Amino acid sequence: MKIPRIVIAGTHSGVGKTTLTLGLLAALRRRNLAVQPFKVGPDYIDPGLHQVAAGRVSHNLDSWLGTATAVQQLFLKHAQSSDLALVEGVMGLFDGAKGQGEMGSTAQVAKLLQAPVVLIFSAKGLARSAAALVHGYRTFDPSVRIGGVIANGISSERHREFIRQTVEEEVGLPLLGAIEKNKAIVMPERQLGLLPATENQALGQVLNQLADLVEEQVDLTAIIQLARSAPTINAGPEAAGVKDFTGVHLAVAMDEAFHFYYQDSLDYLTELGVTLHFFSPLRDGKLPVNCHGIYIGGGFPEEFLPTLAANQSLKESLWQAYHRGVPIYAECGGLMYLCRSICSLTGTEFVGVGLVPGRVRMGQRLAALGYVKATIQRPCLLGQAGEELKGHEFHWSSISGLPEETALYQLVGGRGVPGRPDGYVRANLAASYVHLHFRYQPQVARNFLTACVEYKKSGRSSHGQG
Repeated sequence: MKIPRIVIAGTHSGVGKTTLTLGLLAALRRRNLAVQPFKVGPDYIDPGLHQVAAGRVSHNLDSWLGTATAVQQLFLKHAQSSDLALVEGVMGLFDGAKGQGEMGSTAQVAKLLQAPVVLIFSAKGLARSAAALVHGYRTFDPSVRIGGVIANGISSERHREFIRQTVEEEVGLPLLGAIEKNKAIVMPERQLGLLPATENQALGQVLNQLADLVEEQVDLTAIIQLARSAPTINAGPEAAGVKDFTGVHLAVAMDEAFHFYYQDSLDYLTELGVTLHFFSPLRDGKLPVNCHGIYIGGGFPEEFLPTLAANQSLKESLWQAYHRGVPIYAECGGLMYLCRSICSLTGTEFVGVGLVPGRVRMGQRLAALGYVKATIQRPCLLGQAGEELKGHEFHWSSISGLPEETALYQLVGGRGVPGRPDGYVRANLAASYVHLHFRYQPQVARNFLTACVEYKKSGRSSHGQG
């Protein structure tokens, strides 16, 4: 299959990948091209920004959480209807899962997709050394095809031309763009990265500015030509979706506080026949009626604590659902929300749902980050004891007061001690800081939905959720 495609990679984090990617998406869209965005790795915020810039839902390509074939199939599934696919990398080009070589890296995904790479580097303070830097990235893994570079942070026209000359003459790669430092374009940030699209009211204006910048300082025509030079790509046929769970209705928390979901996890659930009903813990007074399961993903509950705490009717609706036996699965921010209380950075304690008997405290420093292998500790709605799942954690909060014998997982990887307990499991509730990807681990989704089916068969779902 012939799909024009390109990977936007950086020499390191903070070099401007996301900003440039958003500018490229917006500029290409101006040319009336249907551009399909993707993000390497377990990110939630960048795909949301991509969607606004491209007008198409962005998808995560994760070669650690998923197999090589699964990554290729997911790419083809969404890219084949586009004029061009643009993949934003993660961290530095060759950075992946700690101590596991190229696993999970942008480089590995670029090779799986046979996609040319545009390498972004910071030109600040560099002259001829820029050539040495680019040369090193180009030759480190010759099977990664770097098709051109973009210099970020150019100080003057003279600087631009010197970088162009040294990179093109001494390395043999074209300079596809040279971005001047522009303080007028600001992407607001907070602890987990850029401000999510759902909260950034000025995003449309910023995207227009970024598109202008790209059109002025990047050779967009050359970028398109490079994308079109990608070879034909094929992957094994994707298994036909079987709607084994038609008739299952799942309530999914979705608002400004809870929106960290892999799009393909939600897509996979619907492909299995599930009907999703979205509700807002911020605004809704009760859960959707007659649902057979509840899924509360991650997000930023800490940014909306007064409103969440004040919505007593929704919290009561969750309590009633739990005591009726409705299967409830929560991740990260969802786990925090279900706890007894959450203490903000200012020291104010807010009352949570209380289904999880722990107390959350927000911290000033990162508490956990990275891929983890999670071994289930006791039979639950996600699987049997001893099953090992793959996930990712990224949070600034910590929880106290959870008995170790109620832990959902033992974790290996990330920043913590190997074998550390995480999460909480009791009866029809399973909650953890770990984010799972259902399409990459289909059996987990099926186990959860099987629990929903069993609840539905019990007849208790005929009761309202309020």
